[in-house]
Amino acid sequence: MSGGVDSSVAALLLKEAGYEVVGFTMLRKGTSVKGGKVSDQEVEEAKKVCSFLGIEHFLLNVNQTLEEKVIKPFIQEYREGKTPNPCVNCNRFVKFGVLCDEIALRGFDYLATGHYARLLQEKDGRPVLMKARDASKDQSYFLHAVDRASLTKVIFPLGDYTKTQVRQWAKERRIPTAERKESQDICFIPADGYGAFLSERGVTIEPGDFVDRQGHPMGKHRGSLLYTVGQRARLGGIRSGRLYVISVDPKRNLVFLGKREDLLSRRLVADRVNILVDDLPLRCEAKIRYAHRPVACRVEIEAEKLTVTFDEPQEAVTPGQFVVLYFGEVVLGGGRIIASGR
Repeated sequence: MSGGVDSSVAALLLKEAGYEVVGFTMLRKGTSVKGGKVSDQEVEEAKKVCSFLGIEHFLLNVNQTLEEKVIKPFIQEYREGKTPNPCVNCNRFVKFGVLCDEIALRGFDYLATGHYARLLQEKDGRPVLMKARDASKDQSYFLHAVDRASLTKVIFPLGDYTKTQVRQWAKERRIPTAERKESQDICFIPADGYGAFLSERGVTIEPGDFVDRQGHPMGKHRGSLLYTVGQRARLGGIRSGRLYVISVDPKRNLVFLGKREDLLSRRLVADRVNILVDDLPLRCEAKIRYAHRPVACRVEIEAEKLTVTFDEPQEAVTPGQFVVLYFGEVVLGGGRIIASGR
């Protein structure tokens, strides 16, 4: 229970369907319990919603797991010149890891969340992760790394509905937080951005050189860790044509620039592979980032590495991001991108 519209309506729908429902809110950095009072707007709003719905509210401290499994890897990947997606690790290790373990210890049957995704049960009872009905809100990309066994005890009440329907229900039922705006930010990153966050964590960010593919200087940048593959480069003075970041070398503090066609890749290699089906087809579709349109590809797994070859070259295949595989509506699995090539 974040107190937001999605988790609140998910709890409401389950209660109206006859489930016995309780709410869990995860305490993370910046949230504390003192003298029995909880200081954090999100937690206070979650308490208010649970009171409104007439359900119990529990708190679970996830700071240690968040730090070790999400934040530290996030920082390390930036040190390595990658562009991490911490929400994937948060789902895997925190929401569908620590929280799943906690509810099992307390004797609850299922974990329900406000994610926009669906689960289909096969005849043998094993779950199949599927896209949400609302393509514009589908969050299955962020769930591909969740352990398949964990999904047997999960419910996604919002998977068959649109965000418009969910927000309308919140207003009609007069949920206290019905008008709360949707957050798109990484929960542990402060308002002044990830650059400031990395600096606070001891990561050195210093000005360096923009260079072309051959290593010739082209100008100065603010710090290589502040740039990602595909980002438009803005140089002082007059330059012919647009330039884009094609790679980052944090050891030498260099940012390599090229033309848009230099961003194209025919294939990629991924590690940390998680497959959610028994048999992976040779051909399927892949997304190389959350907002990416799925594209046709061939796949192969060897030595715990996933190789994806696209039918058509894709732009800005970014190390640190995740490639997620789909077969129609079914989520096959995915992995973390570590390399790409032509």
